[in-house]
Amino acid sequence: MTRVRHNVRAVLRDDGHLVFLRREWPGGTPYCTTVGGGVEPYDAGLEAALRREVMEEIGATIGPAVEFLTLTEPGERTTVVRHYFRADVLDMDPNRRSGPEPDDPDTGDFSAVRVAPEASALAALGLQPPELAAHLHEHLGSWRD
Repeated sequence: MTRVRHNVRAVLRDDGHLVFLRREWPGGTPYCTTVGGGVEPYDAGLEAALRREVMEEIGATIGPAVEFLTLTEPGERTTVVRHYFRADVLDMDPNRRSGPEPDDPDTGDFSAVRVAPEASALAALGLQPPELAAHLHEHLGSWRD
């Protein structure tokens, strides 16, 4: 029987910019993705998990979150369902980051990256996964303030 794991991800807006997460490891190729992670059994729901992940990874609080895309990755043992949300940053302070990631050398370095909501800026990020990048390019007009 295949297990299903839910994952929450956020495309964040902050003062006219989009906020993503830049990930890099020694010897690896840096890339940008969305802030987020796995839904834990103790999370009250998807939005609660999203709020926790945003605080853990970039030290931010967010306003109301609206799901705009769901991607499913079937696997042999585990199927991952990624729920993508759109939300505005209310405040952000990297010093408030928490959780296991900031202190775990195996997770590499990660930091918030702000870009203009323009096709060229998104293309330059090399945003992962490609399905999300394509969706954002297609709907970019609705992401501007």
